[in-house]
Amino acid sequence: MAEPVRAAVVDDEPLAREGIRLLLGRDPEVTVVGEAGNASEALALLRTVRPQLVFLDVQMPGGDGFEVLSRAQRPLPLVVFVTAFDSHALQAFDVHALDYVLKPFDDERFTQAVERAKQELRREAAAEIGERMLQGVQALERTRVVVRDRGRVTFLDEDEIDWIEAADYYVELHVGARTYLHRESMAALEARLDTRRFVRIHRKAIVNIRCLREVRRDAGGGLVAVLSSGVSLPVARSHQAQVRRLS
Repeated sequence: MAEPVRAAVVDDEPLAREGIRLLLGRDPEVTVVGEAGNASEALALLRTVRPQLVFLDVQMPGGDGFEVLSRAQRPLPLVVFVTAFDSHALQAFDVHALDYVLKPFDDERFTQAVERAKQELRREAAAEIGERMLQGVQALERTRVVVRDRGRVTFLDEDEIDWIEAADYYVELHVGARTYLHRESMAALEARLDTRRFVRIHRKAIVNIRCLREVRRDAGGGLVAVLSSGVSLPVARSHQAQVRRLS
């Protein structure tokens, strides 16, 4: 992990806290950021230090470990219960504790609990990074079109696109002399495009208004949109009024 896991120790027995501190001190991926000996101290510690992981005794003065968790601010850290009482194990997992270590424990059992905690925090970090990346891509997709093709991802600014042509379950994005095949329906893409920049002229064509050079009648009396690239596209009768409003 990039930075050490920030851990706290809560136990009413000073020797127990010292033992856990020593064991954690052997792991360079963990740093102890605080300790507490009763419920009120534990609540203050969780509020001010905000550890990622807490080793928590069940029975202590001022309230048990479960009361501490019920009164603590959210989100809670990962919790490893360390206690001499096995009767609370089911309740511990009811509150989604990561582990339940019975005293007296050996070094191996404690190390297993620490490794589980580190793995869980790595998963959480990876999920958080993945979520941030997804949000970033989604934000880009609101202003750009993200084209994925054979392992390559191309980000097209909306205004780069001259016109869009429907092609079954895909659309063809015409960008200057290049054409990109993009897997998205015409309706879905149209819903994301800036209506101040694009106009639908046919069920199979959307045009960037920037590229629209002229609208004229063809020999049959229908409307034709002529783009600055020289491409001529028919304007469907159902879209003619919308196109005329652009002039």
